[in-house]
Amino acid sequence: MDKILVTLMLIIGGVVCCMVVINAVLPAISQSSGAIADASGKIDDRIRSKIEIIEMSDNVNDIYVWIKNIGASRIQAINTSDIFFGLEGNFARIPYSATETTKPYWNYAIENGTVWGPTGTVKITIYLESAPSGSYYFKIVLPNGISDQDIYSASIGEQWKISLSHLFALPY
Repeated sequence: MDKILVTLMLIIGGVVCCMVVINAVLPAISQSSGAIADASGKIDDRIRSKIEIIEMSDNVNDIYVWIKNIGASRIQAINTSDIFFGLEGNFARIPYSATETTKPYWNYAIENGTVWGPTGTVKITIYLESAPSGSYYFKIVLPNGISDQDIYSASIGEQWKISLSHLFALPY
C-alpha cells in the first residue's frame, strides 16, 4: 500500500513538473516564431522593393524629382520617407508637409494611379526659399530602408543631371 501511494505521488509530481515546464517554454517558442515571421516579412519587403530616380528638374524655387518603383512590391507610407537635399557637402533632411508651410519642405503626387505600385512613378516636389544654382545632392530613403540618390546641377543657361548610379552625364 505504501508503494502504491509513493508511486501515485511521484506520478502526480511528474505531471505537475511537466505542466510547469510546458507553460514556461511554450510562450517563449511562440514569441520566437512570431519574431522570425516578422523579420522574414520585412526582409521579403526589402528584397522586393527597388526605386530609381529617373529625372530631376527645377522651376524657379522648386525642385521636381520623378522616382519610379522598379521593384515587385507596393510602396506604402511615402510621406514617412526621408528626403535629404542641399548643396553638395551641406545638405539636410527636408521635412514632409501635405500643406504649404515654412520652406523648405516637400510633398508628393502619384503620377499614374492611386498607389505607388510596381512600375508606378511618384513626383516629389521640394519647395525651397530661393532658386537653386550649383550642384545639389538628393537622396530618398523609403520607410523600409531602400534608397536612391543623385546629384542635380542647375547652372546659368544649361542644366545637367549627373547620375551616381549610372556614372554618366546628359544635358537636360
